[in-house]
Amino acid sequence: MTDAGKSHRIEHTRNSKDRLLRNLRFARQLLGGTLPHRLAESLTVLSNEFTFSLSNGDVQLINGSWYVTHTGLVRLARRKKCSGIHVEAVQSLCDPTANRFVLKATVYPSKNSSGFVGYGDADPSNVSPLVRGAEMRVAETRAVNRALRKAYGIGVCSVEEVGSFDREAQCPQERKFPPQPANGNGASRTVRDRLCQIIRQHQLDPNLVKSYATDFCGVKTLRDATRDQVQTFVTHLADWAEKDRNALLCQLNSYLGQKAGAA
Repeated sequence: MTDAGKSHRIEHTRNSKDRLLRNLRFARQLLGGTLPHRLAESLTVLSNEFTFSLSNGDVQLINGSWYVTHTGLVRLARRKKCSGIHVEAVQSLCDPTANRFVLKATVYPSKNSSGFVGYGDADPSNVSPLVRGAEMRVAETRAVNRALRKAYGIGVCSVEEVGSFDREAQCPQERKFPPQPANGNGASRTVRDRLCQIIRQHQLDPNLVKSYATDFCGVKTLRDATRDQVQTFVTHLADWAEKDRNALLCQLNSYLGQKAGAA
Protein backbone atom coordinates (compact mmCIF):
# COMPACT_ATOMS: atom_id res chain seq x y z
CA MET A 1 0.00 0.00 0.00
CA THR A 2 1.34 3.44 -0.93
CA ASP A 3 1.91 6.19 1.63
CA ALA A 4 -1.05 8.08 0.20
CA GLY A 5 -3.23 5.00 0.60
CA LYS A 6 -2.12 4.49 4.19
CA SER A 7 -2.83 8.14 5.01
CA HIS A 8 -6.27 7.90 3.47
CA ARG A 9 -7.04 4.75 5.45
CA ILE A 10 -5.87 6.32 8.70
CA GLU A 11 -7.95 9.44 8.01
CA HIS A 12 -11.00 7.30 7.21
CA THR A 13 -10.59 5.33 10.45
CA ARG A 14 -10.21 8.53 12.45
CA ASN A 15 -13.34 10.05 10.86
CA SER A 16 -15.32 6.87 11.58
CA LYS A 17 -14.29 6.91 15.24
CA ASP A 18 -15.11 10.60 15.58
CA ARG A 19 -18.52 10.11 13.98
CA LEU A 20 -19.30 7.16 16.25
CA LEU A 21 -18.30 9.10 19.36
CA ARG A 22 -20.48 12.04 18.29
CA ASN A 23 -23.42 9.74 17.66
CA LEU A 24 -23.05 7.98 21.02
CA ARG A 25 -22.65 11.29 22.83
CA PHE A 26 -25.74 12.74 21.15
CA ALA A 27 -27.73 9.58 21.90
CA ARG A 28 -26.84 9.81 25.60
CA GLN A 29 -28.05 13.40 25.60
CA LEU A 30 -31.35 12.31 24.07
CA LEU A 31 -31.84 9.71 26.79
CA GLY A 32 -30.67 11.84 29.68
CA GLY A 33 -27.22 10.29 30.07
CA THR A 34 -27.85 6.54 29.87
CA LEU A 35 -27.65 4.54 26.64
CA PRO A 36 -28.75 0.88 26.83
CA HIS A 37 -26.27 -1.62 25.40
CA ARG A 38 -28.75 -2.76 22.74
CA LEU A 39 -29.17 0.77 21.40
CA ALA A 40 -25.43 1.45 21.56
CA GLU A 41 -24.66 -1.67 19.52
CA SER A 42 -27.21 -0.93 16.80
CA LEU A 43 -26.15 2.72 16.62
CA THR A 44 -22.53 1.60 16.23
CA VAL A 45 -23.49 -0.50 13.20
CA LEU A 46 -25.50 2.35 11.66
CA SER A 47 -22.62 4.73 12.22
CA ASN A 48 -19.74 2.55 11.05
CA GLU A 49 -21.35 0.68 8.16
CA PHE A 50 -23.57 3.41 6.73
CA THR A 51 -21.94 6.61 8.08
CA PHE A 52 -25.27 7.83 9.42
CA SER A 53 -25.24 10.92 11.64
CA LEU A 54 -27.73 11.21 14.48
CA SER A 55 -27.30 14.96 14.87
CA ASN A 56 -27.94 15.51 11.14
CA GLY A 57 -31.25 13.67 11.28
CA ASP A 58 -30.17 10.54 9.40
CA VAL A 59 -31.45 8.40 12.27
CA GLN A 60 -34.14 8.98 14.90
CA LEU A 61 -34.86 7.28 18.22
CA ILE A 62 -38.57 6.55 18.53
CA ASN A 63 -40.26 4.37 21.13
CA GLY A 64 -36.92 2.90 22.21
CA SER A 65 -35.70 1.87 18.75
CA TRP A 66 -33.59 3.39 15.98
CA TYR A 67 -35.25 4.30 12.70
CA VAL A 68 -33.49 5.60 9.62
CA THR A 69 -35.03 8.63 7.91
CA HIS A 70 -35.75 9.36 4.27
CA THR A 71 -33.14 12.12 4.41
CA GLY A 72 -30.55 9.70 5.76
CA LEU A 73 -31.27 7.16 3.04
CA VAL A 74 -31.08 9.73 0.25
CA ARG A 75 -27.79 11.05 1.62
CA LEU A 76 -26.43 7.50 1.72
CA ALA A 77 -27.48 6.94 -1.90
CA ARG A 78 -25.68 10.11 -2.90
CA ARG A 79 -22.51 9.07 -1.05
CA LYS A 80 -22.67 5.67 -2.72
CA LYS A 81 -23.17 7.36 -6.12
CA CYS A 82 -26.51 5.66 -6.76
CA SER A 83 -27.14 5.41 -10.49
CA GLY A 84 -30.87 6.12 -10.35
CA ILE A 85 -34.31 5.61 -8.77
CA HIS A 86 -37.44 4.84 -10.79
CA VAL A 87 -40.91 5.12 -9.25
CA GLU A 88 -44.24 4.09 -10.75
CA ALA A 89 -47.78 3.55 -9.52
CA VAL A 90 -49.24 0.04 -9.31
CA GLN A 91 -52.47 1.00 -11.02
CA SER A 92 -54.34 -2.21 -10.23
CA LEU A 93 -53.92 -1.60 -6.48
CA CYS A 94 -54.61 2.15 -6.44
CA ASP A 95 -57.97 3.73 -5.65
CA PRO A 96 -57.67 7.53 -5.94
CA THR A 97 -61.26 8.07 -4.82
CA ALA A 98 -60.38 6.46 -1.48
CA ASN A 99 -56.92 8.07 -1.34
CA ARG A 100 -55.37 4.60 -1.47
CA PHE A 101 -52.10 4.31 -3.39
CA VAL A 102 -49.46 1.65 -3.94
CA LEU A 103 -46.19 2.66 -5.59
CA LYS A 104 -43.22 0.64 -6.78
CA ALA A 105 -39.69 2.00 -6.54
CA THR A 106 -36.61 0.51 -8.18
CA VAL A 107 -33.17 1.58 -7.01
CA TYR A 108 -30.15 1.09 -9.27
CA PRO A 109 -26.97 1.30 -7.12
CA SER A 110 -24.82 1.07 -10.27
CA LYS A 111 -25.30 1.31 -14.01
CA ASN A 112 -25.06 -2.46 -14.43
CA SER A 113 -27.43 -3.28 -11.58
CA SER A 114 -30.72 -5.03 -12.35
CA GLY A 115 -32.32 -3.00 -9.58
CA PHE A 116 -33.73 -3.46 -6.08
CA VAL A 117 -37.50 -3.17 -5.82
CA GLY A 118 -39.54 -1.85 -2.93
CA TYR A 119 -43.28 -1.21 -2.58
CA GLY A 120 -44.97 1.44 -0.51
CA ASP A 121 -48.65 1.80 0.28
CA ALA A 122 -50.61 4.56 1.95
CA ASP A 123 -54.23 5.29 2.69
CA PRO A 124 -56.07 7.30 5.36
CA SER A 125 -55.92 4.35 7.78
CA ASN A 126 -52.12 4.12 7.91
CA VAL A 127 -50.90 7.72 7.72
CA SER A 128 -50.80 10.43 10.33
CA PRO A 129 -53.80 12.78 10.38
CA LEU A 130 -51.28 15.54 9.72
CA VAL A 131 -50.63 14.29 6.17
CA ARG A 132 -54.14 13.22 5.17
CA GLY A 133 -54.66 14.11 1.54
CA ALA A 134 -51.00 13.47 0.67
CA GLU A 135 -51.22 9.68 0.61
CA MET A 136 -49.68 9.33 -2.83
CA ARG A 137 -46.54 11.22 -1.77
CA VAL A 138 -46.34 9.17 1.43
CA ALA A 139 -46.59 5.96 -0.59
CA GLU A 140 -43.80 7.17 -2.89
CA THR A 141 -41.51 7.96 0.04
CA ARG A 142 -42.19 4.57 1.64
CA ALA A 143 -41.48 2.75 -1.62
CA VAL A 144 -38.22 4.62 -2.18
CA ASN A 145 -37.13 4.04 1.41
CA ARG A 146 -37.78 0.32 1.22
CA ALA A 147 -35.96 -0.02 -2.10
CA LEU A 148 -32.97 1.95 -0.78
CA ARG A 149 -32.82 -0.19 2.36
CA LYS A 150 -32.77 -3.32 0.21
CA ALA A 151 -30.14 -1.92 -2.13
CA TYR A 152 -27.73 -1.05 0.67
CA GLY A 153 -28.55 -3.84 3.12
CA ILE A 154 -30.14 -1.77 5.89
CA GLY A 155 -32.25 -3.87 8.23
CA VAL A 156 -33.52 -0.95 10.31
CA CYS A 157 -36.98 0.24 9.30
CA SER A 158 -37.46 3.83 8.19
CA VAL A 159 -39.54 6.40 10.05
CA GLU A 160 -41.79 7.06 7.08
CA GLU A 161 -42.64 3.38 6.55
CA VAL A 162 -44.30 2.89 9.91
CA GLY A 163 -46.76 5.76 9.90
CA SER A 164 -47.69 8.02 12.79
CA PHE A 165 -46.60 6.00 15.85
CA ASP A 166 -50.09 6.69 17.20
CA ARG A 167 -48.98 10.22 17.90
CA GLU A 168 -51.84 12.60 18.53
CA ALA A 169 -52.23 15.50 16.16
CA GLN A 170 -53.23 17.70 19.03
CA CYS A 171 -53.20 21.45 19.07
CA PRO A 172 -51.24 23.14 21.83
CA GLN A 173 -53.68 25.93 22.49
CA GLU A 174 -56.14 23.41 23.88
CA ARG A 175 -53.94 20.91 25.70
CA LYS A 176 -50.37 22.02 25.98
CA PHE A 177 -50.09 25.77 26.31
CA PRO A 178 -51.63 27.95 29.02
CA PRO A 179 -54.46 30.37 28.33
CA GLN A 180 -53.76 34.06 28.18
CA PRO A 181 -53.96 35.70 31.62
CA ALA A 182 -55.95 38.87 32.13
CA ASN A 183 -52.75 40.93 32.65
CA GLY A 184 -51.59 40.20 29.09
CA ASN A 185 -48.83 37.70 29.89
CA GLY A 186 -48.60 34.47 27.88
CA ALA A 187 -49.36 33.95 24.22
CA SER A 188 -52.43 35.49 22.66
CA ARG A 189 -54.83 33.25 20.77
CA THR A 190 -53.37 34.51 17.49
CA VAL A 191 -49.87 33.45 18.53
CA ARG A 192 -51.11 30.09 19.83
CA ASP A 193 -53.02 29.49 16.59
CA ARG A 194 -49.86 30.23 14.62
CA LEU A 195 -47.91 27.80 16.79
CA CYS A 196 -50.55 25.11 16.27
CA GLN A 197 -50.35 25.67 12.52
CA ILE A 198 -46.56 25.28 12.52
CA ILE A 199 -46.79 22.05 14.52
CA ARG A 200 -49.32 20.57 12.12
CA GLN A 201 -47.62 21.79 8.97
CA HIS A 202 -44.21 20.40 9.89
CA GLN A 203 -45.44 17.36 11.85
CA LEU A 204 -43.77 18.31 15.13
CA ASP A 205 -44.37 16.71 18.51
CA PRO A 206 -46.37 19.18 20.67
CA ASN A 207 -44.84 17.89 23.91
CA LEU A 208 -41.30 18.40 22.64
CA VAL A 209 -42.18 21.81 21.23
CA LYS A 210 -43.52 22.82 24.63
CA SER A 211 -40.32 21.71 26.35
CA TYR A 212 -38.23 23.58 23.81
CA ALA A 213 -40.39 26.70 24.19
CA THR A 214 -39.93 26.67 27.97
CA ASP A 215 -36.17 26.36 27.57
CA PHE A 216 -36.04 28.99 24.82
CA CYS A 217 -37.98 31.53 26.89
CA GLY A 218 -35.86 30.80 29.97
CA VAL A 219 -38.84 30.10 32.23
CA LYS A 220 -39.89 27.19 34.42
CA THR A 221 -43.34 26.99 32.88
CA LEU A 222 -44.90 28.70 29.88
CA ARG A 223 -47.33 30.41 32.26
CA ASP A 224 -44.37 32.58 33.25
CA ALA A 225 -43.48 33.58 29.68
CA THR A 226 -44.44 36.98 28.35
CA ARG A 227 -46.36 37.45 25.13
CA ASP A 228 -43.27 38.87 23.42
CA GLN A 229 -41.17 35.87 24.49
CA VAL A 230 -43.65 33.37 23.08
CA GLN A 231 -44.09 35.39 19.91
CA THR A 232 -40.31 35.46 19.41
CA PHE A 233 -40.19 31.70 19.94
CA VAL A 234 -42.96 31.07 17.41
CA THR A 235 -41.16 33.19 14.81
CA HIS A 236 -37.90 31.34 15.53
CA LEU A 237 -39.62 27.94 15.30
CA ALA A 238 -41.31 28.75 11.99
CA ASP A 239 -38.08 30.03 10.46
CA TRP A 240 -36.07 26.98 11.56
CA ALA A 241 -38.75 24.53 10.41
CA GLU A 242 -38.76 26.09 6.94
CA LYS A 243 -34.98 26.24 6.59
CA ASP A 244 -33.89 22.92 8.13
CA ARG A 245 -36.62 20.70 9.56
CA ASN A 246 -34.23 17.81 10.22
CA ALA A 247 -31.98 19.97 12.39
CA LEU A 248 -35.06 21.19 14.26
CA LEU A 249 -36.19 17.61 14.85
CA CYS A 250 -32.79 16.81 16.34
CA GLN A 251 -33.13 19.78 18.67
CA LEU A 252 -36.63 18.69 19.72
CA ASN A 253 -35.48 15.09 20.22
CA SER A 254 -32.96 16.32 22.76
CA TYR A 255 -35.93 16.87 25.07
CA LEU A 256 -37.17 13.27 24.83
CA GLY A 257 -35.69 12.42 28.22
CA GLN A 258 -37.38 15.33 29.91
CA LYS A 259 -40.91 15.77 31.10
CA ALA A 260 -42.90 18.59 29.60
CA GLY A 261 -43.12 21.54 31.98
CA ALA A 262 -46.27 21.91 33.96
CA ALA A 263 -48.81 24.25 32.44
